[in-house]
Amino acid sequence: MNITKSKEGSTLTVSLEGRLDTTTSPQLEAELKTALDDVKELVFDIKSLEYISSAGLRVLLSAQKVMNKQGGMVIRGASEEIMEIFEVTGFVDILTIEK
Repeated sequence: MNITKSKEGSTLTVSLEGRLDTTTSPQLEAELKTALDDVKELVFDIKSLEYISSAGLRVLLSAQKVMNKQGGMVIRGASEEIMEIFEVTGFVDILTIEK
């Protein structure tokens, strides 16, 4: 999985490419631990994400919990397959997802 971060002011955009699963989610978790200081808005660009497992969902959920305290979080560009996973797991009710 490729992770690309870009920060503009207090907005951090994290672009994910590939598969977010048990193998790659610790990498994203480690990247976010240090990156979320003084971030008011976190944007996940997942248009190039092919798959997300429960481990990946857990990382998104923990990022959401952090951002609830210091600003907001948005997920953009989810494919139909990823949206289906969000719907089945109920994450559409927890996360802010934009097309």
